[in-house]
Amino acid sequence: MRTCRRVDGVRRAFEQLFDISPGYLNTASLGVPPVEVAEAVGAAVEQWRTGTARWDWFDTGVRTARESWARLVGVDADDVAVGASVSQLTGLVAASVPDGTRVLTVRREFTSVTFPFAAQENRGLTVTEVGDRDLVSTVDGHDLVVVSVVQSADGAVADLDGLRAAAADAGARVLLDVTQAAGWLPLRLGWADWVVGSGYKWLLSPRGAAWLATRPDALDRMVPHNANWYASHDPTTSMYGLPLRLPARARRLDASPVWFSQVGAAAVLPWLAGLDMEAVRRHCVGLADAVRTRLGMAPAGSAIVFLDTASAADRLRAAGVTASARAGGVRLAFHLYNTLEDVDMVLAALRD
Repeated sequence: MRTCRRVDGVRRAFEQLFDISPGYLNTASLGVPPVEVAEAVGAAVEQWRTGTARWDWFDTGVRTARESWARLVGVDADDVAVGASVSQLTGLVAASVPDGTRVLTVRREFTSVTFPFAAQENRGLTVTEVGDRDLVSTVDGHDLVVVSVVQSADGAVADLDGLRAAAADAGARVLLDVTQAAGWLPLRLGWADWVVGSGYKWLLSPRGAAWLATRPDALDRMVPHNANWYASHDPTTSMYGLPLRLPARARRLDASPVWFSQVGAAAVLPWLAGLDMEAVRRHCVGLADAVRTRLGMAPAGSAIVFLDTASAADRLRAAGVTASARAGGVRLAFHLYNTLEDVDMVLAALRD
């Protein structure tokens, strides 16, 4: 059975309709929602426009999105906090780790992951960058590893099994960013101390929805620097006055949610969480590796293809391919709504 096909000018992928043009290979920058998800957001905007929206209705969407994101990354929903961006949530971790923490990451890591730690230099935090292949062997001697499961720049997939073992041996904590992984890669990350991710790429949600999973023993060490009414034990009774009243679990770290972003996330994440993610992975990686193979590159097991030449950008653009320029090259991202038609467009554009 084909997982994605074009019907009457609209693509049907995993039983959802996508009003997307051929050659859209930019999901790593901005995911395209199913038609009914965009309609759900539009309906919410209409309620806002007509004065019929209620905050507690939005709150239902926040809960639904939180639970579905937890399923996608393999953690308990009670261990998930809601935010608006990766840097915002990573900043909570960076501001809470002990003075002098030795942080390890990889070169060209996305700065929303590393900048919050580098900004704590005044407390003696140090951030050391190593090559992707050297990460696991360099964990010893560091207190915390922060790394993306899939790299934004080139799609490199982290050796999670090796990292988990090395961190356990070294007594190091681990923060993983799943922004470029959740939605196409099967994930079971309950072992990590923190897992953070944004929803507007592979999770096909509006920008402004992000989540942070934190293990209970890691949560105990965190300061809720953005404590607010929504993060309280009961938001309906905690809008005014002291004392501080926060729940014991990760919701104490919640930021006040971006409502329309959460509406979109609540509309799409339950569907994504219910898919056979291994089938999604095979579909996405199969298309990406088809491009690699035809271009003489080795398969990489990633949904992202990085072409280490900036000259390809103009040829792809002229052929109607939407991609992104990254790290001096071109990044192609194949998601569940892509097909062999997109592969053929890339190969035709790059053919000598």
